[in-house]
Amino acid sequence: MPDTRNDGHDPYVRVRGAREHNLAGVDVDVPRDAIAVFTGVSGSGKSSLAFGTIYAEAQRRYFESVAPYARRLIHQVGAPKVGEITGLPPAVSLEQRRSSPNTRSSVGTVTTLSNSLRMLFSRAGTYPKGAARLDSDAFSPNTAVGACPECHGLGLVHETSEELLVPEPELSIREGAIAAWPGAWQGKNLRDVLDALGHDVDRPWRELDAKDREWILFTQEQPVVTVHPVREAGRIQRPYQGTYMSARRYVMHTFSDSKSATLRAKAERFLTSAPCPVCGGGRLRPEALAVTFAGRTIAELAALPLTALAGLLTEHDGSETARFLTEDLVARIGTVTELGLGYLSLDRTTPSLSSGELQRLRLATQLRSGLFGVVYVLDEPSAGLHPADTEALLVVLDRLKAAGNTVFVVEHHLDVIRHADWIVDVGPRAGVHGGRVLHSGPPGELAGVEESATRRFLFDRAPAPGRTVRRPTGWLRTGPVSRHNLKAVEAAFPTGVLTAVTGVSGSGKSTLVGTLGEELEGVGRLVTVDQKPIGRTPRSNLATYTGLFDVVRKLFTATEEARERGYKAGRFSFNVPGGRCETCQGEGFVSVELLFLPSTYAPCPDCRGARYNPETLEVRLRGLTIAEVLDLTVESAADFFAGIPAAARSLRTLLDVGLGYLRLGQPATELSGGEAQRIKLAAELQRLRRGHTLYVLDEPTTGLHPADVEVLMRQLHGLVDAGHSVVVVEHDMDVVATADWVLDLGPGGGEEGGRIVAQGPPHTVAASPESRTARYLAARLGG
Repeated sequence: MPDTRNDGHDPYVRVRGAREHNLAGVDVDVPRDAIAVFTGVSGSGKSSLAFGTIYAEAQRRYFESVAPYARRLIHQVGAPKVGEITGLPPAVSLEQRRSSPNTRSSVGTVTTLSNSLRMLFSRAGTYPKGAARLDSDAFSPNTAVGACPECHGLGLVHETSEELLVPEPELSIREGAIAAWPGAWQGKNLRDVLDALGHDVDRPWRELDAKDREWILFTQEQPVVTVHPVREAGRIQRPYQGTYMSARRYVMHTFSDSKSATLRAKAERFLTSAPCPVCGGGRLRPEALAVTFAGRTIAELAALPLTALAGLLTEHDGSETARFLTEDLVARIGTVTELGLGYLSLDRTTPSLSSGELQRLRLATQLRSGLFGVVYVLDEPSAGLHPADTEALLVVLDRLKAAGNTVFVVEHHLDVIRHADWIVDVGPRAGVHGGRVLHSGPPGELAGVEESATRRFLFDRAPAPGRTVRRPTGWLRTGPVSRHNLKAVEAAFPTGVLTAVTGVSGSGKSTLVGTLGEELEGVGRLVTVDQKPIGRTPRSNLATYTGLFDVVRKLFTATEEARERGYKAGRFSFNVPGGRCETCQGEGFVSVELLFLPSTYAPCPDCRGARYNPETLEVRLRGLTIAEVLDLTVESAADFFAGIPAAARSLRTLLDVGLGYLRLGQPATELSGGEAQRIKLAAELQRLRRGHTLYVLDEPTTGLHPADVEVLMRQLHGLVDAGHSVVVVEHDMDVVATADWVLDLGPGGGEEGGRIVAQGPPHTVAASPESRTARYLAARLGG
């Protein structure tokens, strides 16, 4: 590529001296107006370069151009560690991180397709005779004028029952009969208040009078009574005024108002949901649901798969206004279906979507935005995509480029890498062994870079090695299952082998695998390893989740310095007062509110991210403070704790799943879904297992370089060799080719899927004429 254009502008984004995370003073030039893919093993530094440096600098420059208030906040958050970046246009980031789950956020709101549909009903809907025309807001369940007053626009009402609130009626109230009540002091307080009100809290629940049981669980009254606590030795407890709250009121209040996800989840266990009796689940006021288009209400159209909705709108022949609005809507739906998401409906809530689906919805919205001259930075857009859908993704990336944009993609999928105009390969390995650019240039030239871990998979692809398929030791039978798009599906999963469940996006894979429960004959023990975060704040990390932190704190407590000072294990915890830094309360970060943007975290100004106060940091274990130990990578920590069996076992399992590059104290907020999943797998592997266990993993290779996939598969095959069963939902044909049994769903997504189209060993499924997976599996098997 030439270095300059005719107009004298430099056509490259030039990065000099990038030092973010593990980047070792990286210099790299990446062309604009091209598709450039950043590759490398997990933890090599590719995301640090693409997101942590290039996108972060573009964002910082944008903030610098706005209000002084925003500029002050940016100094708190900090600029990326880089010498300089030239030739950098404005950037749009499409990451896989999801915002807080919100049941009001849906496919329609994310893509803004709901706005267009509401406009269609407002301007071109069929109204009842004499009804006034409604504004588009009246068709939104998220506005006061549109939401059903009974369910507040949620479509569901929540209720509870005595059976749910009191699962063990043989217990007394003092023994915990009312399971829905809180624990600790709050629960004791409610029991003491009931006692003071004259109720028998020591009699078995089922023996209490029915009227009393009804009042205790469901009353709306909140009587206040003087409580005289039972005296305990050595404690002075004075009488106090206690307020009663019924079990139903407590559960409802917690579910609707609590900020704690854990408390809300606990409250939800005591609730049942049913369609709202007023709107029938339509979420809107009666006057909005009385308006139709093509004979259907807006709720009915929002529930249709997008492909069906587009078909219905195309066939409708109405007024000129209707034709203009439907043509626009159909065109906008087209960009979503082009990305393989035609099986979704507008009312599908975003918490129920995978991170890959959510990112592709945002990508579809960008396609219609008409922006040009920007850098799109994408985080593994192929995540969760069947090989058939990846082809459509490549067309979309080409369209973004053709519209005059630059596309930077962090990616592991070999088809996407091959399609790129330019490759930036980072490595050679993870963490301190990575952070260097091994190649920046056209894809073909990577073939000569011996150090690259990507090169082998891109250019030396031999067919999958032949292996003896294991024989099942038994079968787990599920069904008939009728849920989502599955219609009375019956399935048989073999035990004692590795089973891959395949099919295009939306074919019903996760729904089918979700039917595997401990109640099935032959399961024994069930372990589901998903990609949900191991925590939502910087307080959760690798060491706390695996239990390694308990071992580390005991070792620090046993040092001579700690014993002299009388420090106990709690002193070395950043979760309780004492040894932690009180400015950040042991998080190492303070939350910075950016009013017009999501809040972000900045290093604590007092402890600079160390989490502890100066006195605690004076205690050293073999020369290192507790903060320095948490800053060790798993690989370094394995050497440091080599002689301590309790620590060595945890660290060995983390190394075995390819996480040697992570720091022990790395906050959960910095971990990808794939990393969180492998941490959970490592935590499970370190347990001593007895008897048969069924492991279920949903797309475990998401976010993994092919070299890391090999490491992970060694572990999963090791579990099977040890007598356990493994079921993986997977799109990676390398994984499917090494499975013993394949269950392929489809043939399409949504209504076109939901049945088993092929099953058997990989070679059998690869020969199936009905399977959309067969062609790609056959190619990998060399067939």
